[in-house]
Amino acid sequence: MSMQPPSSEPPNWPPSEGTPPPPGGAYPPPGGAYPPPGGAYPPPGGAYPPPGGSFPPPGGGGFQQPGGYPPPGGGQPAGFGQLAEWPQRALGGLIDFVGPSIVANVIGRIVGPLGALLSLAALGWGIYNAYLNGTTGQSFGKKIVGLKVVGEQTGQVIGAGMGILRWLCHFVDSLICFVGWLFPLWDAKKQTIADKIMKTVVITVPKG
Repeated sequence: MSMQPPSSEPPNWPPSEGTPPPPGGAYPPPGGAYPPPGGAYPPPGGAYPPPGGSFPPPGGGGFQQPGGYPPPGGGQPAGFGQLAEWPQRALGGLIDFVGPSIVANVIGRIVGPLGALLSLAALGWGIYNAYLNGTTGQSFGKKIVGLKVVGEQTGQVIGAGMGILRWLCHFVDSLICFVGWLFPLWDAKKQTIADKIMKTVVITVPKG
């Protein structure tokens, strides 16, 4: 006796003339599978679309999430805010560091002994603002202008010690003829060299 392999065709396929259709009025296609509820067969590859009826985009990038796909290049991480422009940063730096130093030097040239004291006060003011940049993200000048320093990976403040270290790293920005201070004009992340070393970015926030 010869053994016949089991057939994948449904019984009585193809239906003979005069055979009544099954309940629902339609015979299954060759292979024996009825369409799923709703009347649609799966697309090539065997996968049905997710709830909502959209298939993943060409290129295998996954199903579309609510709100659309991320922009090319990834964009800024959610919640980080808009990167600060160079004029905003320059104004904040003028209030925090440059202005007090200029005032101390000018007065020092006029009133000799008082100049040294004012220079120390300007240095202390700079360190204090560097501390604020680390602990709150906002020095005195940045709060006035509406800026904040955050870690580029976390979006959080970087801490007191790292804030002061970032201030010291600005020495590198000044070392190459102050070109490092101009980096935000053309850099994709609008970072100075000190920002790149410390992995920080400056974003805009409400003033005050």
